[in-house]
Amino acid sequence: MAANALRLAARAVRPGVSLLDLDRIAEAYIRKQGATPSFKGYHGFPATLCTSVNDRVVHGIPSSYVLQEGDVIAIDCGAKLDGFHGDTCLTVGVGQITEEARRLIQTAQLAMFVGIEHCRTGFRLGDMASAVQAFAEERGYSIVREYIGHGLGRALHEEPQVVFAEQKPGTGFRMEPGMVITIEPILNTGSHKCVVEADGWTVRTKDGGLSAQFEHDIAITRGDPEILSLPDAEYELEDGF
Repeated sequence: MAANALRLAARAVRPGVSLLDLDRIAEAYIRKQGATPSFKGYHGFPATLCTSVNDRVVHGIPSSYVLQEGDVIAIDCGAKLDGFHGDTCLTVGVGQITEEARRLIQTAQLAMFVGIEHCRTGFRLGDMASAVQAFAEERGYSIVREYIGHGLGRALHEEPQVVFAEQKPGTGFRMEPGMVITIEPILNTGSHKCVVEADGWTVRTKDGGLSAQFEHDIAITRGDPEILSLPDAEYELEDGF
């Protein structure tokens, strides 16, 4: 459900559409399914989506800002149904974007999948994190340190904390069958350093570089990792997100 709502919002991304328009689309879908937005009211957050444009990293509050040709927007969406949460994110370009932005988005998505491939029984956090960091940095990107993945279930944020940088292989928690965690590395074109804006929520890159994020909810099994946040086929985007 969270994945479907996210893609409905992403489909509406185009020049001239406001962030509040996207938020209304996602909230209407979630409530129509008999669910509630996970983010709205969470520690006072005022909206259904987090919408982070260009140098905004995470937790951007939807506003009357109208998307412009060439913008890059990360959309994060959560939904709660029958006592359980879904939490998922993707990044898309607005109209025609630069090659730099296209490559950042593509690499951020691939970095997420590198992390997912390491979500297997017996692997440790450090095995996954070091692989993701190496993948990103070899391609010229930094990984945000302060905003990380997490356990997911009856609460939106549960243990364990799932970091994606500065971890050594063979260290950290061990992946066990039955765990559900989010894999959501955030890549920046410049430094990994971030600052929080005056609203107390919106985080942006300190140097003004672009930022992109993808997030899936992953169940650890005795076999391959299971992605829980795939959309229904009719909601998939043309580019395969």
